[in-house]
Amino acid sequence: SQAAKMKLKHNINPVLLQLINFMILVYSFITYIPWYIFSGSRQAIAKAKQVKAKPVNNKPGGAYRSVNSLHCLASVLYPGCDTLDKVFKYAKTKFKDKKLLGTREILKEEDEIQPSGKVFKKVILGKYTWLSYEDVYIKAVNFGNGLAVLGQQPKTNIAIFCETRAEWMIAAQACFMCNYQLVTLYATLGGPAIVHGLNETEVTTIITSKELMQTKLKEIVSQVPLLRHIITVDGKPTTWSEFPKGVIVHTMASVQAMGAKADTGNKQQARPVPSDIAVIMYTSGSTGVPKGVMISHCNIIAGITGMAERIPNLGEKDIYIGYLPLAHVLELSAELVCLSHGCRIGYSSPQTLADQSSKIKKGSKGDVTTLKPTLMAAVPEIMDRIYKNVMNKVNEMTSFQRNLFILAYNYKMEQISKGYTTPLCDSLIFRKVRMLLGGKIRILLCGGAPLSAATQRFMNICFCCPVGQGYGLTESAGAGTITEVWDYTTGRVGAPLVCCEIKLMNWEEGGYYNTDKPYPRGEILIGGQNVTVGYYKNEVRTKKDFTVDENGQRWLHTGDIGEFHQDGCLKIIDRKKDLVKLQAGEYVSLGKVEAALKNLPLVDNICAYASSFHSYVIGFVVPNQKELAELARKKGFKGTWEEICNSPEMEKEVLKVLAEAAMAANLEKFEIPVKIRLSPDPWTPETGLVTDAFKLKRKELTAYYQMDIDRMYGKNVK
Repeated sequence: SQAAKMKLKHNINPVLLQLINFMILVYSFITYIPWYIFSGSRQAIAKAKQVKAKPVNNKPGGAYRSVNSLHCLASVLYPGCDTLDKVFKYAKTKFKDKKLLGTREILKEEDEIQPSGKVFKKVILGKYTWLSYEDVYIKAVNFGNGLAVLGQQPKTNIAIFCETRAEWMIAAQACFMCNYQLVTLYATLGGPAIVHGLNETEVTTIITSKELMQTKLKEIVSQVPLLRHIITVDGKPTTWSEFPKGVIVHTMASVQAMGAKADTGNKQQARPVPSDIAVIMYTSGSTGVPKGVMISHCNIIAGITGMAERIPNLGEKDIYIGYLPLAHVLELSAELVCLSHGCRIGYSSPQTLADQSSKIKKGSKGDVTTLKPTLMAAVPEIMDRIYKNVMNKVNEMTSFQRNLFILAYNYKMEQISKGYTTPLCDSLIFRKVRMLLGGKIRILLCGGAPLSAATQRFMNICFCCPVGQGYGLTESAGAGTITEVWDYTTGRVGAPLVCCEIKLMNWEEGGYYNTDKPYPRGEILIGGQNVTVGYYKNEVRTKKDFTVDENGQRWLHTGDIGEFHQDGCLKIIDRKKDLVKLQAGEYVSLGKVEAALKNLPLVDNICAYASSFHSYVIGFVVPNQKELAELARKKGFKGTWEEICNSPEMEKEVLKVLAEAAMAANLEKFEIPVKIRLSPDPWTPETGLVTDAFKLKRKELTAYYQMDIDRMYGKNVK
């Protein structure tokens, strides 16, 4: 079974193992009856086995809907709240004095010199200070009015280029209230992409932070001729003389002060209607220049309505930790879900998230330890990192500790696959691991890219909570599917949300048909109110990716290939862009090859590559420094990190490990990489080789490694 494959290997004496297994059997028998009587898990097991979505008709390619919205798709969170300003006003009235947005105060900043001579900035942070719903509402109203004083007109664009923080959400709410179209750009985008987004949307005002203004905007302001106002969210920046004439720098506080004094008598006409554009979200895009996705008020509301329905008992007791980019649809949707349900949002960053994070001074507390969140979103890259770090720690334990952990891990895996809970293991063995994320997480939400079965199961076991794996795109306002909390199967993304329906369209070239047995397969099409308006100033691409059926329903053609299981859950099995036909006619799914090899301890990241002019697959690998250094030591290879990575001898050794894993994952012989390039440098969004969600940018990776591709395919390289 799949669970057996994911079990950890131990080295316990067989006789002792038999005795331990007997004791576990006795323990399970004794505890089963009280568990059966008092636990709510029986209902969870029954729910897990239920059908979650059904096709609306019996025709091949018919749309699947959630069983909770078979007759009518949900589109509104609260009656009458059909625009985002109304949703926030409703929440402000209902949760008035409750805490909403939290930020940690910086007590001390210091430079720490590393042995290599590099200087790392370290911080000591204090408690979270909170703004209530009422506080945030007033700040947003004043900021919106202040922007009007600066000349911002309804239905015109305004850009935000800022890290995830409370001021980002305040600025967004101000724009939603005043019907300004918020253009969002990732803080990690490169200069040309930022210039493209700002000029395409013709913004005159940009909201940013002091740091981003100095590091990113300073160099490109002269290339954005229409820019008139820069607003910094975190106080007065130091002035610089080379600033172009005609551009004024304001602080957020000064704009709010202008707004508080302004006469707002004729403000009412500016309110948005459901079809008005709320956000133009520039996707970091795994191909080409970023595209601006136009998302209306009703798109976002439909999306968050669908998402909220999948999180049971969501409410005032919940605390969400916000650290992913708010310019990403996953984070913005998750925070709007929380804001509309009375949850608290505590802000963080990847550099300060945990006690071990790069900016946290040793001995002081990271954000999760201080905040103790109950809800958290993560991209697979972050979960894979946690998985590898914990497993490295397990390998460093004494033999007794390691075997105890492995026994508990394997025992819990078996229990989970049957739908049972393990309170004793949770409190004795996994409590310490659980504390890495604060100890109170009840649901982990995962999206942005596929999550491996091994990592998902690891998070279930060690953090003692369900992992809600979701599937959605910026073009569907982030909504598509999310697994239900009692569904502990791996490798699937759940049933369609109540706001949308999903159908599979035949893709002949790849050999996927919605009449396939046992499961219908095909390109995933998402339909519903959450399907966005299209791409900004890009009619050709909009017509290619979006269609409207005879009933007026909008459909998004995702380019992803899925299959529907009998219970109505979707599994992503391929991607049109990832399919390459080899010289001999075999089709290789690059994503499938990467998924099979990515979780190896030796691999931090991998990109498979294939060409129709050649008969074999090659790959670029970012190796794990500790694991590769150890492999080099075992093989007697001495050298610097760069020398190890550039060594043909070490390439061959890593290839052997990859080939073994590929065969264990049942890859076909032609799918296994024959040659690789080891990259000494990691791929981060800053390098431009991966997106902010750490998805591979194949076009950029291909260009970056072109000389290596030529070498691996035997071309003459000058």
